[in-house]
Amino acid sequence: MTAPSWDPQQYLRHADHRTRPFLDLLARVADPPAVPAPRIADLGCGAGNVTALIVDRWPQARITGYDNSPQMLERARAHAGPLLDFAEADATTWTPAEPYDLIVSNALLQWVPGHVDRFPAWLDAITPGGTFAFQVPGNFDRPSHVLMRELAQSPRWHNRLAGVLRHGDAVLSPTAYLDALTRPGITADVWETTYLHLLHGADPVLDWVKGTGLRPVLTALADDPDAREAFLAEYRDLLRTAYPEGPHGTVFPFRRIFAVARKGR
Repeated sequence: MTAPSWDPQQYLRHADHRTRPFLDLLARVADPPAVPAPRIADLGCGAGNVTALIVDRWPQARITGYDNSPQMLERARAHAGPLLDFAEADATTWTPAEPYDLIVSNALLQWVPGHVDRFPAWLDAITPGGTFAFQVPGNFDRPSHVLMRELAQSPRWHNRLAGVLRHGDAVLSPTAYLDALTRPGITADVWETTYLHLLHGADPVLDWVKGTGLRPVLTALADDPDAREAFLAEYRDLLRTAYPEGPHGTVFPFRRIFAVARKGR
């Protein structure tokens, strides 16, 4: 799968809804052992808006946000400060070069095939008393993804989009994450939550996925605007049936999986 291009402006259109799971994750993270000046890595920092929330929580921390998207990093650097910087890194190969009191990742790992294989190296880099925490979407079996994959595999689009999208196993089950994280000296807490986002405006679910899950399709069709618009029109009609507008807006159920793994002192 070719790495998708990202549009920070489109991604941030639903920033309030997207930020809530990160705040819920952060609420379960204990203060790092090096407070008041911990070393923190935000892996997959995106546009930097959630990295700024880490600064709010631990203003004396030295924080680095890592991402492999030049577009996202350009937007993120607007948040940089004396103790906050951003650097390019690919989570498929990133190995910490120094100890961290907290490594946190928000809605990244679903883009990293075999990401559980990276857990041992990341956990080894955590200081005693420190934490590795992440959240990932758990909705790959929901209509927004299933319809997208089915359309991409249809006769009209198969030749253009075969192998472009992630499959339903892009993330593990909560039990599998618990098994992957639990080991001597590590205590893991894993849970799931389904948010009922109430979206507004025309075709809001399509607008949402244009910032995230649909990026591989938009990237693959970027050189053919007519094809891009044709795919979007077909997909839009499917989404309108799957997520009908109600009297107060469009309800978009969104399951997420959370994990917090803490190393003993």
